[in-house]
Amino acid sequence: MPHNWSANEAAGEDWFSAYLKRHKKLSIRKPEATSQARVSSFNPTNVQKFYNNLQTILNRLKLENGDIWNMDETGITTVQTPDHIVARKGFKQIGRVTSAERGNLVTVAVAVSASGNSIPSFFIFPRVKFKSYFLNGAPDGSAGAANPSGWMTEVQFLQFSHHFVKYARSTKERPVLLLLDNHDSHLSVEALDYFKENGVSVCSFPPHCSHKLQPLDRSVFGPFKKYTNTACDAWMTMHPGSTMSIYSLPGNVGNSFPLACTPNNIKAGFAKTGIYPLNVNIFGEHDFMPAYTTDRPPPKQDCAVESTVLNISNVMDVDFTISENDMLNAGCSKDIEPRQDISYSSSNDEHSASTESTVVLSPEDLRPFKKLNQEKS
Repeated sequence: MPHNWSANEAAGEDWFSAYLKRHKKLSIRKPEATSQARVSSFNPTNVQKFYNNLQTILNRLKLENGDIWNMDETGITTVQTPDHIVARKGFKQIGRVTSAERGNLVTVAVAVSASGNSIPSFFIFPRVKFKSYFLNGAPDGSAGAANPSGWMTEVQFLQFSHHFVKYARSTKERPVLLLLDNHDSHLSVEALDYFKENGVSVCSFPPHCSHKLQPLDRSVFGPFKKYTNTACDAWMTMHPGSTMSIYSLPGNVGNSFPLACTPNNIKAGFAKTGIYPLNVNIFGEHDFMPAYTTDRPPPKQDCAVESTVLNISNVMDVDFTISENDMLNAGCSKDIEPRQDISYSSSNDEHSASTESTVVLSPEDLRPFKKLNQEKS
C-alpha cells in the first residue's frame, strides 16, 4: 500500500481514475433528492397493499388498457431555466435573459391511459376569475379554472372531474379506473359522487409513493417539463425585451405537450410501475433497501412480565434488620421495634412441583409506619 494512503487515510485521485477505467459499469452520477417521507413510505407493505387493491378492482371491473387512467398535476412557471449554449472558452460568466427573478406558477392537470392516449390539458391560473382568453394557444380541447393560489383545490378538482368524464366517456355500463395520489383536493365529496354516478372508480397511491408508482412521474412529466422549458426559452428569444406572462404559458404547453405525451412514453410509464401489464413483482429488494431502516419486523417481546413479587428463596436470604440509623432517618423513635410477625410459607397444592414459592411484602412490612407517642396524662 502506498505510504501516502496511510498519511492521508484515503486513496488518491489517480487511483480512483484508474479504478473507474477498470470498471466500465461505474460512473459518477448526480443523485436525485428524495425526502425521508418518501424513503420510509415506499416499503413492501405499502406497495403490496396497493397492488392488492388494484388487482381487486381489475378483476371486478374487467378493464382493458384504455380504461385505466392516471391523473396528476404539475406546475410550470414564467421563469425558465436557460438551456445550454455554445460559447467561446475563457469566459466564466455567460448570461441568458429570463423573464423575471421569480416567476408565476400555473398548474397543469394531465390524465393519460394505459393504451397511450391522453385527454386535453386542464389549466389552473392564479386569478380570481377565469376568462376564456387565458387558453390562447393551448392544446385543442383544453379547459381551465382559476383561484388566487393557482393550485388545485376541491372546487377545481370538481371542474376537472367534469372535464375528465367528458373525454374518457365513462358510464356505469363502461366503467373506467382513475389512479391518483391522495392529495386533499382529490378528496372532494362532490367530485367523488360525480365519479360514482358516471362509472369512474378511484384508486389512490400510498402516501409519498408517487415517485415510484405513478406512471406520469416515471415517464411523462420529465420530458414535459424539459420541452416546456425549451419552449419558454425559445419564446424569450423570439420576443426580445418582453416579459413572459402566465397567458403565454398555454401556447408553450401547446408546443411541448404533443412531444412529451407520446404513446411510447405513456405506455412505458404504466409498464415501469407494474400497473399495466400488471406485475406485482416489478420492484425488487434493492428498490426497498432505503426503507429498511424504518420498515423492519417488530422486535420479539419477552412473554415474561417483570413482577414485583419477590422469590421466597431470595427473601429468606435478605436481612430485614432495621438499624438505629434507619429508624432515625425514617423519623421513628428508638423504642419502636419493627414487626417480627411476618411469616413465610409455601403452599403444597397441585403446583407443588414447583421448587420456588413467592410472597408479597408491603412497604409497611419492610419499614413500619411511625407511631405517635401516647400523650401523658
